[in-house]
Amino acid sequence: MANPDLEIDGGEGFPPAVEALRDRVRAADCFLFASPEHNYSVTASLKNALDWASRGKRNCWADRAAAIVCAGGDFGGARASLHLRQIGVFLDLHFINKPELHIRAFADPPKFDGEGNLIDVETRERLKKVLLSLQAFALRLQHNNKDD
Repeated sequence: MANPDLEIDGGEGFPPAVEALRDRVRAADCFLFASPEHNYSVTASLKNALDWASRGKRNCWADRAAAIVCAGGDFGGARASLHLRQIGVFLDLHFINKPELHIRAFADPPKFDGEGNLIDVETRERLKKVLLSLQAFALRLQHNNKDD
């Protein structure tokens, strides 16, 4: 759990596992979040990771491109996605707006096989569009940041 009491040197350092997470976040060009809904929000483990990487003098998420996809039943994934977008405002994450991908995982035709692999051709194409949009947005943000 994100805990300021575990920060080292007045918030300049973090436990080794947190430093590793922060290094990986800093090294990424963009982020694809896939989180199930948990009590109308994101999972506690995702929220914890978001919090740890935002701590200290450098918010590792700031000014980065991101996208959200979800798979679930009914509207749970959409609720989690909406809340993640709200959290992203504070983190200064920039989410793509379209296309969105909320997979009704239990509706026919089957979307996943027994091992969790995405097998539905239409959904795979929709995911591809999300990833291409994320890539284009990340490149645009990177280009704009170089001009600053």
